[in-house]
Amino acid sequence: MVVIHVDMDAFYASVEMRDNPALRGKPLIIGSLPGERGVVATCSYEARRYGVRSAMNIKEAYHRCPKGIYMHPNMDKYKAVSGQLNKIWNTYAAAVERIALDEAYLDVTPKVKNMEEARQVAMTVKRRIKEELGLTCSVGVAYSKTAAKTASEENKPDGYFEIPTPEVFVELMRDRDVRSLYTVGEMTAKKLYSFGIHTVKDVQENKDMVIQLLGKQGEWITKLAFGIDERKVTPYRPQDAKSIGREVTFQEDVNNYDFLKDVLFLLAISVERRAKRYGLYGKGVTLKLTYFNMKSITRSRIIPTTDSAVPIWQEAARLLENVEKLPVRLIGVSIYNISDEKERQLTLDDYYKDIENERNEKLKEVLNRFQKRYKLDFAGHLDKIYQKNTLYRTVEYMRKHL
Repeated sequence: MVVIHVDMDAFYASVEMRDNPALRGKPLIIGSLPGERGVVATCSYEARRYGVRSAMNIKEAYHRCPKGIYMHPNMDKYKAVSGQLNKIWNTYAAAVERIALDEAYLDVTPKVKNMEEARQVAMTVKRRIKEELGLTCSVGVAYSKTAAKTASEENKPDGYFEIPTPEVFVELMRDRDVRSLYTVGEMTAKKLYSFGIHTVKDVQENKDMVIQLLGKQGEWITKLAFGIDERKVTPYRPQDAKSIGREVTFQEDVNNYDFLKDVLFLLAISVERRAKRYGLYGKGVTLKLTYFNMKSITRSRIIPTTDSAVPIWQEAARLLENVEKLPVRLIGVSIYNISDEKERQLTLDDYYKDIENERNEKLKEVLNRFQKRYKLDFAGHLDKIYQKNTLYRTVEYMRKHL
């Protein structure tokens, strides 16, 4: 197998700097703004020199880089650019597995005869992205997915690296920390450290101990330590998702549980939009809450198969009624047990039409109530409210105008 891993360099920030040259060379942080709750989505390499990194709390980022330029992400713009990237990737790959808007594995096995031809493909992808989109990426070419991702991280930004064989991978990784192995996070690393396993070489020399400590994950880690990864490049299929959900973090903790029910309705609409986009249905609803003290809880319940916001909201609201009533920092709703609902009996079409009409009437009723309560035209802007940035601003407006 020959795999190319493409990872865009500081994607959100790079897109903004491309579109506004005045931002180039500046410490640019994309995510929440100083004074808001939230984290860094990504940042420019200039910001990283101050110790800012993705997923860092925005308050910590501001403490480290108070003179940085802070911006909310423009997800519509980034998704559009991601679509352009995907067209380029699909030109050269037999299969593309997108990991995020800015990252993908490309299986070029059927299209190249050797690593030299794979290198030519990789360089062509880099060149086209630079010339057509004005962006840079780091690319790795290797015999497996793990090795390709490792290769792409070797010479960031705008880098290129090859790992042609397992032997080369093992030699490269031997003296590195165990956290350099795919899926080894902080907690797993601490457990390994406590038993004297600090490097990839230690994993190789203590294979049985690692498996005994970590079970199936240990088996996976030891395979990686010897350069073994047989996973195929698998294009993402929406129906393979375990759940479809949406959540929102409030700028101030919320005590009003009637307001939380209203927020759940907007979140349910967002879930419906995504489910309908892919023709998917859920057979269960999950409510997620994070309280003021950062304690998170989930509550779930099986429901009749649906892709409609109204029953999703109604069940989530019922679940909300039975939780401990503490100040809430974050709320979310999702559907799970995802399928394309092929089992529906077509003979019940008239029955389902009646249910759909009833749900539409309930939708109008709730939206009219919202309009009176919050003085916003919800019904006229449903095509925008479900979008992440608009949803966030709408919820914050509602919270401030209770």
